Amino acid sequence: MKLAAKGSKKFWNFSPAFLGANLLIALVISIGSFAECIATGEGYGALVQDILISFVMSSTLSYGGFLMEDYFDRTISWIQYPVKRLILESLCYFLYVFCASIVIIFLFQLFVTKTFTIINIPWNRLVSWTAFPMKISFVILFILISRSFLLEWRTAAIESEQLKTERFAQQYQSLKDQLNPHFLFNSLNVLSNLVYENPDTAAKFIRQLSSTYRYVLEVQQEELVTLKQELGFAENYLSLQKIRFEESLHYDIQITGNPEGFLPPLSLQLLLENAIKHNVASLEMPLKIDIGLASNHLIVKNNLQPKSSLPDDSTGVGLANISKRYELLSGATISVTKLDGWFVVKLPLLNVAQEKI
Repeated sequence: MKLAAKGSKKFWNFSPAFLGANLLIALVISIGSFAECIATGEGYGALVQDILISFVMSSTLSYGGFLMEDYFDRTISWIQYPVKRLILESLCYFLYVFCASIVIIFLFQLFVTKTFTIINIPWNRLVSWTAFPMKISFVILFILISRSFLLEWRTAAIESEQLKTERFAQQYQSLKDQLNPHFLFNSLNVLSNLVYENPDTAAKFIRQLSSTYRYVLEVQQEELVTLKQELGFAENYLSLQKIRFEESLHYDIQITGNPEGFLPPLSLQLLLENAIKHNVASLEMPLKIDIGLASNHLIVKNNLQPKSSLPDDSTGVGLANISKRYELLSGATISVTKLDGWFVVKLPLLNVAQEKI
């Protein structure tokens, strides 16, 4: 019962629209053939008969075509086997048209017009009368094949795009999932050293860490955050590091007003953390970090004074994480250069319309 109900909703399953369309086709064909008779007011009986056979023929050919298209849609994919589908569907449909048209013409001529009897069947004439339906079948087949191919191609394209979007979303979520434990791991590692070196500083560090970590939790599920949010977090994060390094760290944020634009969350934190982790920061060689804006890019730079070796706790997240998130979100790329003793990273400011996921 469910299958019948589902099939009855299809256009070609003798719906009013299907019957109306074929009646219109029959009228156009018949009126075109009997235009002179209509003008003179004669031959209306023949016109009615022609409309009748044209309607039956059109309905039969189009119904069979839709039925065959439905069958091949379920059995042979245009995407996987285009040549096989084209050849088999064409051959089957032409064979169907020939058989159906010769049966319809035979019955019509035998019972309606009574052109011949069952004893003297003019097979040659019957076959020749199928020429017009066969010509019409080319047009119907072209329409059906074009429609079927485009619908399947569209469906395949939509499914492919959905899979791509889901894959990008999964990749992006995986990248974001790195950030929370990464930030916490590095902060706790710093805290463990401070506890033994300076308990008072460690206590101050913990208080500042709690407010900083709150932001990490708030933006964990976000794909983009405002530049203002990231700058506020950068200020808190650098204040946190200032507790640890004191005068060994200098930073300057040269951004005023209400700057517009979006960034992947915690992009600044990763850049600042990389600068601190990979460079010497001491009273004799203080680490300098500058943050500014230029040409719709956020510029983060630090003076280059690399450590002789990387810390044992380096997890390798950093620039690769930021670059991959930009790629997944918008296709934009970040710029990383070394210039005149400075390590410079330029982050493009995004807008919501650029987001791909």
